[in-house]
Amino acid sequence: MEYKFKLLKIHCAGCALALEQNINQIEGVTAELSFVTKVLKLKIETEKPAETLTQVKLVINKFDHSIEILDYADEEEIAEKEKKEKNFKIIKLAVSFVVLLLALVIPVKWLKISIFLLDYLLVSYGTLLKAGRNLINGKVFDENFLMSIASLGAFVIGEYLEAVMVMWLYGVGEILEELAVNKSRRTISSLLEIKQPYANLYDGESDKKVELSAVSVGDLIVIKPGERVPLDSIVTSGTSYLDVSALTGESREQVVTTGDHILSGSINGASVLIAKVEKLESESVVSKIVELVEKATETKAKSERFISKFSKYYTPTVIALAVIIMFVPPIFSGYSNFSTYAYRALCFLVVSCPCALVISVPLTYFASIGSFARNGIVVKGASFVEALAKVNTVIFDKTGTLTKGDFEITEISVQGEHTEDEILETVAYAESFSNHRIAKSILEKYKEKINKPINSAWITDYTEVAGKGVKANIFMQDTLVGNAKFLKENGIKFYEVGRSGTVVYVAISGEYAGYIVIEDKIKRDALNIVKHLKNAGVEDICLSTGDEENSARAVCSKLGIKNCYFGLLPEDKVSIITDKVQEGRTVAFVGDGINDAPSLANANVGISMGELGSDIAVQASDVVIMTDEPSKVAYAIKKAKKTHKIVLENIIGSIGIKVAILILIGFGFSGMWLAVFADVGVNLIAVINSLRAMLK
Repeated sequence: MEYKFKLLKIHCAGCALALEQNINQIEGVTAELSFVTKVLKLKIETEKPAETLTQVKLVINKFDHSIEILDYADEEEIAEKEKKEKNFKIIKLAVSFVVLLLALVIPVKWLKISIFLLDYLLVSYGTLLKAGRNLINGKVFDENFLMSIASLGAFVIGEYLEAVMVMWLYGVGEILEELAVNKSRRTISSLLEIKQPYANLYDGESDKKVELSAVSVGDLIVIKPGERVPLDSIVTSGTSYLDVSALTGESREQVVTTGDHILSGSINGASVLIAKVEKLESESVVSKIVELVEKATETKAKSERFISKFSKYYTPTVIALAVIIMFVPPIFSGYSNFSTYAYRALCFLVVSCPCALVISVPLTYFASIGSFARNGIVVKGASFVEALAKVNTVIFDKTGTLTKGDFEITEISVQGEHTEDEILETVAYAESFSNHRIAKSILEKYKEKINKPINSAWITDYTEVAGKGVKANIFMQDTLVGNAKFLKENGIKFYEVGRSGTVVYVAISGEYAGYIVIEDKIKRDALNIVKHLKNAGVEDICLSTGDEENSARAVCSKLGIKNCYFGLLPEDKVSIITDKVQEGRTVAFVGDGINDAPSLANANVGISMGELGSDIAVQASDVVIMTDEPSKVAYAIKKAKKTHKIVLENIIGSIGIKVAILILIGFGFSGMWLAVFADVGVNLIAVINSLRAMLK
């Protein structure tokens, strides 16, 4: 069983990490808790899942009973409680600031101290309570404990203003941090809102608003101006234009009319459309996109896992150093300056929390994934953003990837007594069982020219040889239809022709009968692909195709691709990828997601493009480009490298600043104010820097 909850009042990234680890210790439970989204995903594999779920909730309550566990689907309650919580924090800090100003102007010492104490309790009672409960439960090394000890210690040694300001700034930082995180969270949420929750079911006379689950394949629906298309459909009546920017990241409009396929998530911009449903809710494009984006924000990159391990050792180490600073130097001075070293130790504790790292690294990937999706690219997780950043070799499929995939027959050549219509008809029958784009173009041409339906009774003993051609008995004659290699392997004597397109040779009854030339046009967007990829730092750009040499080299020549592999079977493409990976290269394979599933799966990063909503594209690839633009491969690599750079900046910057300030504090060159900056300030800097990943 799988469950999904929203956890409110969990404000510390380190706490979220510790809570996730505690839940995962329950037998039969796999938990994923994201501090960024505050979403807890549970997978329970026990005989009594309800009892196990109760056990999970008890663990959460024991960890921190102030945490609220809400059903993820109850959006209104979540929004209302989050708003109340934020408003309460702001009011509390505002009142605290006024009380602090009052304490500063009161001249009477005992009254001043009393007001400082009152203000301290007002601003920090929540943190103190959590620290106390955690201490009872044996959980010491968390942010609540560190801030409580540091501020209480400052109060004990007479640093009243600093004690209050540490907690006040900590609260302000927490609010600002949450605002920044929420900005990124809203970006993802807006992507997930492209799904329309209802459909207007049409009975031929009137329409009725129903839930999507009540709609079946074949039903008619009405899409009114301004509404999103609820389900993948085909237009049966009407002409309008669709805004598909939510799916593709492009602002251009798509004109649709009777017979056109329309995708869920796009917005009807002009006139009423009536359409026949082609796919159920769970199978529609928008559902796949939403599912991919949700899953993508939950996976962790290597750098995230590194930070999780780092924080386990970092905080205890700093606390141990704080204890040494507090007690060891005073031993040699007869404890005459104990308060001085105690103050330094307290400053050490303020600095020690690693929350800047624990928050900023996953937030960077979270923001980046949202930015990718806004620009028509779905990356399946943080680990693939990380892998994209390391790509130095890109291998492209040809058909449907660099070329449009809109084939047309440009030449039919016959040999002997055969006619052009006979050759076309024979090839059409041979390709009638194939879903390849070339086959579809031949069938379209066949119907147009001869207008005769294909009767399967006229084709027997059908065998398709992957990457080569078809062997069958057509019209009671043994027939071969395929590339030059296929005819040679079967002992057919013929002359190869040099053409820029794809040449399909035909042999009937053991004799060469002629050929058909099919040409495809290069996508306009692909013309500068080499330049774009070089600018993105890609060193090796290749084309790998099952097409013959002339067709492959013509495309490579026009695009400036030097490494051209042709006449390949699917396993040959995989071998090329494997060889490059073994050479130490990080390989991205770009294909249409239909015929290239093995290559997409075997590359370091599989990128599918060209066929929006293809089931195989979604399953086999790591990155789905929801437009027909090869240039977005270069954009994705550049974006991933920028994301990786931000992650490194946060890791190196946060650790570097903290270590530098710890050294200054240790030798007495700094005090509590700089310590607060090292904690709250560095947190905010890292979070704000992470939000740069949201930019295009």
